[in-house]
Amino acid sequence: MQLTWFGHATFRLDFGSSVVLIDPFLTGNPSFTGDLAAATAGTTHIVLTHGHADHVGDAVEISQRTGAPVIANFDLCMWLGRQGLEKMEPLNTGGAVDLGEFSVALTIAFHSSSQMGEDGIAHSLGLPNGAVVTPKDADEPTVYHMGDTDIFSDMALIGEIYQPDVVIAPIGDRFTMGPRLAAMAVTRFLPAARTVIPCHFATFPPLQPNADAFLAEMGDQRHRVLLPEKNTAVTL
Repeated sequence: MQLTWFGHATFRLDFGSSVVLIDPFLTGNPSFTGDLAAATAGTTHIVLTHGHADHVGDAVEISQRTGAPVIANFDLCMWLGRQGLEKMEPLNTGGAVDLGEFSVALTIAFHSSSQMGEDGIAHSLGLPNGAVVTPKDADEPTVYHMGDTDIFSDMALIGEIYQPDVVIAPIGDRFTMGPRLAAMAVTRFLPAARTVIPCHFATFPPLQPNADAFLAEMGDQRHRVLLPEKNTAVTL
C-alpha cells in the first residue's frame, strides 16, 4: 500500500486497483501545495469521517468527476445528496460495507459534525466517526483513521476488533487531542499498531505547529511514528 498525506487529515491510499481518498480537504487547505487533479487522479472511493468543511472538502466535486462513491454516515450522505452527490455508500457507527478489494467500517469518535446553513445555523450531520479501511489482501495493512476525536478507552476495543496495522491520529489540540493525549491513546490503547501517523496539525494557527511535542510524548515508542512528507507517497 502507498499512502500519501496532503496535509491536515487528508490521505490517499493506493493498493491493488483501489485509490481511496480520506477526508479530501484540498481546495482551501493551506497545507496542500499540490495539484488537485493530480492528487485525485484515479480515485475509486472517498471516505469521510464527519461533516465539517475541513474534512468533507472536495468530496462532491471529486465524486462527480471520477465516479467514486462517498462512504460516510447516513446523515452526512443524505446532506451531500442535496449538494449534488449521486454515488454514495451510507452506513453508520459499528457497521461496515464491502467494497470489493476492501471494506470500510465506521467507529465512534468524540467530536461534532455539522455545516453552517444559509440561515446561519449549524446543522447536525450525524455522529462523527473514525474509519477503518481493511484490504482483503492479507499482505496489505489495515488502516484506522481516527477522524477528529478526543481520547477514549474504547480505542482498545477498536484495536481488538479491527487489529489495525496503521493508526492515523489527530494531534493538533484545541479541536482534537493534543500531543499528550494522542500519544497516550496510541501507546496505551493501540500498542499493537506498528505505525502511527499524526495529522490535523500545522494547518491553521490555533493548531500545533509541528509534530515535535507528539514525538517527545511518544518517548521510547517514537520509532512507531511515521511523518510522511506532504504530497509524497510512502510504502506502508
